[in-house]
Parts: sequence; C-alpha cells; structure tokens
Amino acid sequence: MTHEEQRVWLIKELQKEPSQLSRYRIPDDEQEQKDLLRGLMNIWMPKPLSEEYLRIESEYLRAEAEEKGITYLSDLEPIDGDLYLWQGDITTLACDAVVNAANAQMLGCFLVLHSCIDNCLHSASGLALRYRCYEIMSKQGHEEPTGQAKITPGYNLPSKYVLHTVGPIVSGRLNKTHCELLKSCYLSCLKLAEKNGVKSIAFCCISTGVFGFPQREAAEIAISTVKEYKKATNSDIKVIFNVFKDEDLMIYRSLLQK
Repeated sequence: MTHEEQRVWLIKELQKEPSQLSRYRIPDDEQEQKDLLRGLMNIWMPKPLSEEYLRIESEYLRAEAEEKGITYLSDLEPIDGDLYLWQGDITTLACDAVVNAANAQMLGCFLVLHSCIDNCLHSASGLALRYRCYEIMSKQGHEEPTGQAKITPGYNLPSKYVLHTVGPIVSGRLNKTHCELLKSCYLSCLKLAEKNGVKSIAFCCISTGVFGFPQREAAEIAISTVKEYKKATNSDIKVIFNVFKDEDLMIYRSLLQK
C-alpha cells in the first residue's frame, strides 16, 4: 500500500464501528482525510485490535512522524546542567519518556480534533495506547487520582514511554492544595521514570491548559521540584521542559537562566 492507501484503509476500518463519523464520506483532500482519521481515532472505544490493523497503523503513523521531522535529545543544548528547554511538538521528540497531561479517565481525549496534549499524543501514538490505558484502568477499577502517574509504551511515538499524570484543576483562586498536587505530578513522574530505567524525560506544562493553572506559578513549581528531586536523589536523569506557546518559552527561559 502507498501512504495514501494506508490512510484510506485505516479510515474504512474505523468506520466499520457505528459512530458519529462512520457514515462520513471520505474526502479527496489529503488534510481532510488526515482530520477524519484522527477524528475516528479520537472517538474509538477501546477493544482488542487485529495484527493487520496495528501493522498498517504503525507504518502509517511512523511515516507521518518522519515527515514532521523528529528532534533528538542530542540535537538540544542544556540550559542548566541536565535541564533542557525545548519549544515544539512533543509528539516529534525522541527521548526515553514524554509526559502526558491526562484526565482522570486516563483513556485519552475523546473530543474530535481537540488540541490538548492528551489528544495529540494518543493520535500520534495510535490506538494501542488507548487500549493499554484501558487495560490498566480496568484493573485499577477507579479513576486516576490527581498527582499520581502511570507508565505505558510510546508505541508509534519517537519516545520509548509515555508517563500519564492527572494535574490539578484550578477553578477560582490558586491555593496550597493545587500547588502540592502539581508538585506531586512531577515527583510521581520522576520516581516512576527512574524505576523503569528512564534516562531522559520531557515534561509538558502540566495543568496550564484547560485545567487553568497559572503558567508562571506552574513553571516555578515544575523547575523547583525537578531541581530538588535531582539534588535529593543525586539523579542524573536528563529533564526537558517542553513548551508550545511563546509565553511559556519566555517564562521558563527567565526562570532557568536566573
């Protein structure tokens, strides 16, 4: 199959399941096809997948990642010791683990084409990630508490692992509990990462999107927690602070260059 044929095949396979997009006509435009495929992946309900589906999806998504361009840790310059600052698409970053700002359901974002990191990571990784999260959560038997972490393979991401953590939701004024829970997210990820032999980890800006945590305060907690952890444990784990917005880049740069 060509890359386009793979995309159309994947769309047809996912449209076999009844959904709001199952009767949607496959468009001729390439980007519209990509959007339809991603939308179908977003609303897919987890169940076992065939080896054929997983193989074709893997070939397709890995080619998509290569086309976007992959950034390796070796391409980056540290800004402070083992700490790095990088602005870009975390789904194209090749390091041992990337952190996903998940929701309590821990199955990814089900909103069609939503721009949150949870949606983007699951879309780029493939459906095996949602199914693995489903297995973990089914065994757990309850929603994921805020401030903890789970680890899964990265599947079709350039990273080996994904660490999933649920950040605090700030509605109203920021308080001590919000700050303690956000700190716990970073600590939980670092501890779980090192327990699994992770040597490099990329943190997104946890809770600063729709969860409403103020950006500067969140960055201060992220940096101080990582530095305190590394000092207390004598850890040599390399930490990448991944930002997407220009505003976050300026905030992190000002804090890391103090």
